[in-house]
Amino acid sequence: MTTGTATDPEITRAFIAGPLASAVRVLAVTARPGQESADLGGLLYAFRRSGVSLSLLCLTRGEGPTQSSGTARLEAARTREVQMAASILGVRQVAVADYRDGILHHYRTSDLAGRIRRAVSEYSAGFVLVVAPEAGDIGDRAVARAATAAALLAGVPVAARTTPGVPGAWTLRLGADAEAARSIQKSAAAAHTSQSEALPVLSKRLDQLGSVETLRWLVSPGRVPAQRDGP
Repeated sequence: MTTGTATDPEITRAFIAGPLASAVRVLAVTARPGQESADLGGLLYAFRRSGVSLSLLCLTRGEGPTQSSGTARLEAARTREVQMAASILGVRQVAVADYRDGILHHYRTSDLAGRIRRAVSEYSAGFVLVVAPEAGDIGDRAVARAATAAALLAGVPVAARTTPGVPGAWTLRLGADAEAARSIQKSAAAAHTSQSEALPVLSKRLDQLGSVETLRWLVSPGRVPAQRDGP
């Protein structure tokens, strides 16, 4: 098990970069709006505080069944919300694809992987971050499979945020800045006003997590092949 302090730039680079260049760019890939905050927000904020350049690819507009949709068209509202939440977390570039929420697992893995690979190229990402398949739903599993396929082609590693106790996982401590990281994460989650009913449960979960996040490799730096040219 490896433990680091994500707010220390050198430790962050050692975790993320390994043999990669020191100017790290991280691409987060999610199934739907809100996950960048609820699932990955603590990590993204901590990485940004360390000087890492962040980008986000959200594969759907989150138009599936929700707890609270308000009066605006849900997919338009959620697209605006993810832009606002990303800004709070310090994510510089955000792309929202138009795959249908709730049926990502019906798309071909090669199709989703092609979209992720284009984002890796567009944002010059040296590292991909996703939700682990065992920590999410069927859509997250589709994202994890596609991210793995894309990363192997693009020549970049993939890490996944997971739950404690998963074989091969390790803990990453947010360090002295953990309280601020969780506060920013909650603020980003609150930007998703169409999902406001879920916020109390999320806040409680983040309080229980405290300063610790758990990750595992889907594609470790040691498995990364020589990077290929082209999209």
